Amino acid sequence: MKQTMAMVAIAGLMAASSALAETAAKGDPAKGQQIATTVCVACHAADGNSTTAANPKLAGQHPEYISKQLAEFKSNVRKNPIMAGMSAGLSPEDMKNLGAYFGEKKLAASSAKDPALVALGQKIYKGGNQSSGVPACAACHGPSGAGIPVQFPQLAGQHAEYTLAQLTTFRSGERANDAAKMMRVIAAKMTDQEMKAVAEYISGLN
Repeated sequence: MKQTMAMVAIAGLMAASSALAETAAKGDPAKGQQIATTVCVACHAADGNSTTAANPKLAGQHPEYISKQLAEFKSNVRKNPIMAGMSAGLSPEDMKNLGAYFGEKKLAASSAKDPALVALGQKIYKGGNQSSGVPACAACHGPSGAGIPVQFPQLAGQHAEYTLAQLTTFRSGERANDAAKMMRVIAAKMTDQEMKAVAEYISGLN
């Protein structure tokens, strides 16, 4: 009887330890909220639904993507003077906690503004441009813009202005934290009009 109770107790401790380890690996949303509502709120809003077109929406974004970007802002792998300063005081744990917090927030519904651009953007997003070698955005980011956790970020509902700015900096090489230069290669093949159109289409995905 005592042996059985001991085994149950050990099993309980192991389960609790496993749960704590998983939480530590994924981040703690409650701790992330403390940082988000004091440090991030001015630019990204408390729930990650930024209303400023120059600042990305973070709500619903994959936690791993957020923590990766924060780490690369801090190390200057991804160059941005403002974000370098904001991330300078964050620990790896803080970054995971912020990722966990914003990742569980719901992305607010949005709509595109320019129907003409949306039509071209949808064509590029879903089918690419075979003549110039631009692949379909949906191949990596999914037909609904949900992305693939760890590998590719969520794009759905993102501000068109922000998406366009990122495509532009990938093309110029100013942003260079994409795996295997994937986005730099793709953006280099896109015209200004294609970038604007894709960004506009993405802004209306929900």
